[in-house]
Amino acid sequence: MATKSIKQNRYKPAPGSDRQQKANSAQDKRMIFKGTLLVIMILFMTVTYVFLHDIVVQSPLFTVKSVDMSGESRASKTELIARAGLDQPVNLFSLCPKLIEKKLCAHPWVAKVKVERKLFSRVKISIKEQEPLAIVAIENLADIVINTQGVPFKEYDPENDHLKMLPVISGMDLSLSNNTYLFEGQIFNSIMDLLQTQKTDQIKSIHGDENRGILIKTLDIYNKRIYIENNNENKEGNEALIPIKLGFDQFDKKLARARKISRYMAANFLSKTILAMDLFDIEKIFVKTEDALHNTLEKGV
Repeated sequence: MATKSIKQNRYKPAPGSDRQQKANSAQDKRMIFKGTLLVIMILFMTVTYVFLHDIVVQSPLFTVKSVDMSGESRASKTELIARAGLDQPVNLFSLCPKLIEKKLCAHPWVAKVKVERKLFSRVKISIKEQEPLAIVAIENLADIVINTQGVPFKEYDPENDHLKMLPVISGMDLSLSNNTYLFEGQIFNSIMDLLQTQKTDQIKSIHGDENRGILIKTLDIYNKRIYIENNNENKEGNEALIPIKLGFDQFDKKLARARKISRYMAANFLSKTILAMDLFDIEKIFVKTEDALHNTLEKGV
């Protein structure tokens, strides 16, 4: 009788599978432990930070006791400190320098500002003020002060601004561009070119005309004569002014020519007074004069 052979079970468990499972389980536990520990540390650091923050911002040691401000001249230091909110007790670390800078830049005379905190109770504020270039007179509107870039930055206040030495510009209008009022156009560009290349202490007024260009009234620094007549059209205070037509360009050459003519008249025609010059065309210059001696004799002086 034939004997049935028994086949051996060929399945064998993977070697080390139990050990691997135990290792994975231990690794998972370690990761969970580390994650839990990390969360606890973060919570602890957060609570500690909040606690220390409260201590610092409430400590009288860090209450602002002095404000060092530099660069202010036309803007009042007292007004700026009040605008910044530093006129009352405030903690050094509770104030926001960027917010204070925005508040101070809202002042018309402040162009740029930098605010710094200094340990333990000091604030440093560096101010850069606007540089006024001229006063612009606009019909039916208040006069406006422009800076050296030609940007209007405040209404002119004669009593408080003290800008009588600046030239007064007329013949320009404001334009609205990107929700901002500004000056632009050929006349504006010509006037800015004149003001940025010439000393303005001798120029008293500037008028712009789209067809004739620029007309200035300037002190006659060579023929220094005082006009006595109350109704003289060139009289401003006790200073003799000369109207000069300059056109649209070549201001350096034209004004140099005007000075040369004035020196020549002063040296060779002592009895003559220059009343006006037309330098629209530098090749064809017209000079209007009067006999000063004859004029005074007529007035009985």
